Amino acid sequence: MNSPRTLVDGLRFPEGPRWHEDRLWFSDMHAGEVFAVDMQGRTERIVEVAAEPSGLGWTPDGRLLVVSMQDRRLLRLDPDGLTEVADLTPHAPYYCNDMVVDAEGRAYVGNFGFDLHGGAKPVATNLILVRPDGQVEVVASDVRFPNGTVITPDGRTLIVGESFGGCLTAFDIADDGRLENRRLWAQLEGAVPDGICLDEEGAIWVASPVGEGGVLRVREGGEVTDRVAVEHEAFACMLGGPDGRTLFICTAPDSDPAKTGDRGGRIETVEVEVPRAGLP
Repeated sequence: MNSPRTLVDGLRFPEGPRWHEDRLWFSDMHAGEVFAVDMQGRTERIVEVAAEPSGLGWTPDGRLLVVSMQDRRLLRLDPDGLTEVADLTPHAPYYCNDMVVDAEGRAYVGNFGFDLHGGAKPVATNLILVRPDGQVEVVASDVRFPNGTVITPDGRTLIVGESFGGCLTAFDIADDGRLENRRLWAQLEGAVPDGICLDEEGAIWVASPVGEGGVLRVREGGEVTDRVAVEHEAFACMLGGPDGRTLFICTAPDSDPAKTGDRGGRIETVEVEVPRAGLP
């Protein structure tokens, strides 16, 4: 496999990459902005999110959904600007982070659970469901830093990376959107799963910023079939491009907001064999 090439640089901390309408959309989290970039590297600023954007998705009618991290809200970009869909503070003990939105517009949102950069002791937290009408409920508890999340092409299985559990955890999605039948999908020895994406063979690409770093392609059960090395740390990944075989990687020297002011963040790309599948 070839080494990654840089598509975009000069970012503070890119996260939440999503392939949508022939462009990669992503949050420059610590800069408080959401961007979209095409395959030629032409970048458009979409919206500012002052409390730091993270996970991205879309409603069935095509409006952007974005997680506002620090104030723990889910926002929607309407023609006249950002609108609050839901306040997640009753269920998210600390900053919210990644999200996956299903075909019906139901959003599954993770959160830190504790002050990561303030040195607090890690604690388990909740995975939160926000329905299209703004109703909020906890659909999984005792999750150790729920982070990147995917939904299989049939819409029946959700898989979430537990960063502080070092594993990928699967759930069945019930007809009402609730999660059931929790099970271990893969234990990742020496890796810390952050952002993830799914391919047509059912394998998951996992960005791991520490430990066994880079981006790993993992099969159910934990077999690692491929690995992409990066110069700094890989925090998220997304399959996209015209044929679904471009792996976009969000990298940065550090995740601490106090250390990202030098704008060393990048979107990097590498071509892979198996195209994207499922959501996001």
